[in-house]
Amino acid sequence: MVSKPVYWLLGTLGSLLATPVYSLTIFACEPEWALLAKELAPQAKVIQATHAYQDPHYIEARPSLISAFRRADLAICTGAEMEIGWLPALQQRAGNARLRDGQPAMIYAADAVETIDKQETHFLQTGHIHAQGNPHFQLDPTRFVPVAALISQRLIALDPDNAANHLRQHRAWHSQWLDHIARWENSSQVLKGKRVVVQHSIFDYLIRFTAMEKVADLEPEPGVPPTISHLQKVQQQVSAAPPDGILRAWYQDEKSSQWLAKRIDRPVLDLPASPDPNQAQMSSLAGWFDLIFSRLHALN
Repeated sequence: MVSKPVYWLLGTLGSLLATPVYSLTIFACEPEWALLAKELAPQAKVIQATHAYQDPHYIEARPSLISAFRRADLAICTGAEMEIGWLPALQQRAGNARLRDGQPAMIYAADAVETIDKQETHFLQTGHIHAQGNPHFQLDPTRFVPVAALISQRLIALDPDNAANHLRQHRAWHSQWLDHIARWENSSQVLKGKRVVVQHSIFDYLIRFTAMEKVADLEPEPGVPPTISHLQKVQQQVSAAPPDGILRAWYQDEKSSQWLAKRIDRPVLDLPASPDPNQAQMSSLAGWFDLIFSRLHALN
């Protein structure tokens, strides 16, 4: 017969073994960083601030986000001024000293990558000219490699007791991700030279990865909504050699792309610029990119 103290000890050991080896609360500004955080730290609690149907430039620092940011141990945001319209206010109101700029727990993905199209001037009325470069690098799968390495380094520094777990998780992720990149590079060969019209610079990194060609932009200036006069200019510009398609992000208004599509008889491809983890196919980063590339194949 086992005594009560032994039962208590066995129960205590069982509860300890059932407790995750490492448990952090991670605040992710965008869905792609939320998924990456879950893949690198599967035992962590991850709070996602935005979703795939929102323009991440324009988010309100609402009370629920302030509360979540205040409780977080670590934050992952895009940086390169993507969240400049709302993250500073969130940091100030939350008062979380761990997540101030310059602290190791405040991670900006842009610090790990080389951005394109750096600008020295801003259109103050739009906020869409970024001195630190185009912040939409999440649509290039190769850029996730240095970002994941940065996150892993910070996890190890902030949670040294579980450094071996973090390192093991990153190594496994890294190996699998390189295999995915090779597969996407191979499948996207058929997209090389495809000519597309876009709205804003959201897809510039994806276009580079696939070697497609951007022939026109529905925006007259970055962040400036399309006007009928500009759309007519684009129609005239591409009529002689129509593009293979028009790319539109889920959170963008469809009116402008549909207006042009009807007049040049070309398809509009609606693409998720960020993943929607609530959809089964996008419950992982690889699944999200698989969806993007499968939809791009409609250009053939």
